[in-house]
Amino acid sequence: MAERLLKISFQIKENILLSLKETKEDFLKKILIISALVLYKDGKLSLGKAAELSGYTKMEFIEELQKEQGFVFDYSKDEMDEIFEDVDRLP
Repeated sequence: MAERLLKISFQIKENILLSLKETKEDFLKKILIISALVLYKDGKLSLGKAAELSGYTKMEFIEELQKEQGFVFDYSKDEMDEIFEDVDRLP
């Protein structure tokens, strides 16, 4: 079954794009990557879904994260402790 696509639109004043010296297409690409980065960093989207939202591959998205000095894997101390406990139990 094919996924349904939703069209989301918003309006901005033309002078914003003129100030940015960007086309509508370039601005939209930036909005999508910025949104994906924020949603990933906030733990709202997985790496794969954030990459999908941005229109990037996972590797391209990871590169964008690195440019923004973001962590690809951002685990809490408790999560890390749990991971290491699981590793210790491996044969």
